[in-house]
Amino acid sequence: MKLPYRGVAIGAAVLAFSAILLSRAQAGGGHFYPPVADPLVKEECGSCHLAFAPAMLPARSWGRMMDGLQDHFGDDASVDAASAARIRSYLVANAADAGGAPYSRKLARDLPAWQAPLRITELPAWRREHRDVPAWEWKHKDVRTQANCLACHTAAERGYYED
Repeated sequence: MKLPYRGVAIGAAVLAFSAILLSRAQAGGGHFYPPVADPLVKEECGSCHLAFAPAMLPARSWGRMMDGLQDHFGDDASVDAASAARIRSYLVANAADAGGAPYSRKLARDLPAWQAPLRITELPAWRREHRDVPAWEWKHKDVRTQANCLACHTAAERGYYED
């Protein structure tokens, strides 16, 4: 005996499954930034800290950062000329204002065109997103700095910051 609603039930199940997948893909809304895919960038930038997604800063910031590698937040992060050119090219091509991700524009949106911050934590959008984090939490032994995204965003290496 064929049930008349079997096709409807299967369609509903497929629709429900699709909705679950879509909601996971959109989890965090604009909190997904494509992670670093270039092995050289991942190796050089990720050897000391999380290799931050290029889509988190505008191209002018990445250019400024690459120009100052000899004093990279107190450390010498200099690399050979060929590596520097490749890293710069990758970061600039995938920057927030260069099509790095449709979601990344919100990070750079409130930034005046003349500003080229070196820290993601200097962006107005970042500050808004983190305004409710109490000062004591930044001092926690597992966090220690606002640049330690992985302390709270456990999937940051995969580009998800919705935690």
